Amino acid sequence: MVAYCIQHILSFAIWTPVLAGIAVLFTANDNKPDTTRWLALAGSIVSFLVTIPLYTHFNFADGGFQFQEGFNWIPAFNINYHLGVDGIAVPLILLTSFTTVIVVIAAWEVIEKRVAQYMACFLIMSGLMIGVFSALDAILYYVFWEAMLIPMFLAIGVWGGPNRVYATVKFFLYTLIGSLLMLVAFIYLYLQTGSFEIVDYYNFPMPLNVQVLIFLAFFAAFAVKIPMWPVHTWLPDAHVEAPTGGSVVLAAIALKLGGYSFLRFAMPIAPDAAHYLSGYMIALSLIAIVYIALVALVQKDMKKLIAYSSISHMGFVTLGFFIFNDLGLEGAMVQMVSHGFISAAMFLCVGVLYDRVHSRQIDAYGGVANTMPAFAAFAVFFAMANSGLPGTSGFVGEFMVILGAIQANFWYAFLAALTLIFGAAYTLWMVKRVFYGEVANQQVAVLKDLNKREFLILAILAMLVLALGVYPHPLTEMTNATVTQLLSHLAQSKLPAGLVSGLPAPTGL
Repeated sequence: MVAYCIQHILSFAIWTPVLAGIAVLFTANDNKPDTTRWLALAGSIVSFLVTIPLYTHFNFADGGFQFQEGFNWIPAFNINYHLGVDGIAVPLILLTSFTTVIVVIAAWEVIEKRVAQYMACFLIMSGLMIGVFSALDAILYYVFWEAMLIPMFLAIGVWGGPNRVYATVKFFLYTLIGSLLMLVAFIYLYLQTGSFEIVDYYNFPMPLNVQVLIFLAFFAAFAVKIPMWPVHTWLPDAHVEAPTGGSVVLAAIALKLGGYSFLRFAMPIAPDAAHYLSGYMIALSLIAIVYIALVALVQKDMKKLIAYSSISHMGFVTLGFFIFNDLGLEGAMVQMVSHGFISAAMFLCVGVLYDRVHSRQIDAYGGVANTMPAFAAFAVFFAMANSGLPGTSGFVGEFMVILGAIQANFWYAFLAALTLIFGAAYTLWMVKRVFYGEVANQQVAVLKDLNKREFLILAILAMLVLALGVYPHPLTEMTNATVTQLLSHLAQSKLPAGLVSGLPAPTGL
């Protein structure tokens, strides 16, 4: 029985939260919302526990796909239900299932309207996002990718702020248009190979001009999801209008889908194009790191500030990818997981204040540390981690990427390191005005400190941020073999002689 469960662990990881969400919907009772909440919590905890064997049974020396399973889904088109994970996917799956537990607990006393539907949205979304991280068939991946938009669309559109319709439509259109180009790339690859298996695409030789088009099609989908400058404008709007749980999932997991997909599709399928276009990718990443950090500096809304901060920090991820060395890639992976913890915690902190004062404006606060000392301690800690304080996870990923960037080009590292200055500037500006000084108004004067539920959530996240900052080895050990294998693949040109037409030869860094 145990062997069977391990053999099908990915299916359990995907469908357990989906079925739990459906169960929450069918057993909903508006007169007994606590029953719904407990059922959702049980479903999220079981879903998290199901994913733990992915770590405990993972072969750290194997850089290939593990826990593979599947069957022929649509034989006429050679479409398979094929799942498998490597050292890049497993940490993100664990982050997804863990974040879902946090979101359910965070909404416990906050969401009072359509509780069952809210909980079901996030449970089902969790399963679909795990499906994206697990799929080894292009069409299966695409189905999970698109299906995930529906619960997120509903979460923002139903429980969001006053401009939620505008934010949801913008989010949906940005993501959908990019995804259609990705589908075109999949169809082209299918017509050339007769397969939708992702692994078959890795070793299929293509001329550089075709690789560039394939890479750009993938870029359209993944750059929007990360999001990279200049297709980032949907994210601040979505964050501002989303409920706290929606912001947590958007920042902690949804943005990572774009980063993960660059490593799974764009780079290994079109390796020469990845090298050829690396200069442009690095330029866009550095613009995000520096320019968007300056944009964050002038924000008056705390959620917008954190949203722009997320875009800046995700610039480190794409920078780490396209400098093509192990420090950069492993640093980018650490940054993705770290950003998941820190951004989730910061949006939860904003949610704590919003639940009490019903304002996200920085100037609505002042002196919060006087009335909420425990909360202020957590919030300032997460703010410092967000600005890259040594000893926290926020420092480790950025430092590794900067070290990798120095190996590639000193000026890449110099510009990237500016975020340590700008990040401290916008973070400390917010902290000073919100938490320190005299109590600003009567609303702040009567604030109550964290309750047990809020304290538990923030304490768990604080311990994870510290643990990853002090001892990142469990994460880097898992990613190392896969990163080494990916870099080896990227270093080998797949271009047969004479196939390049109309473009100069690709150049590495």
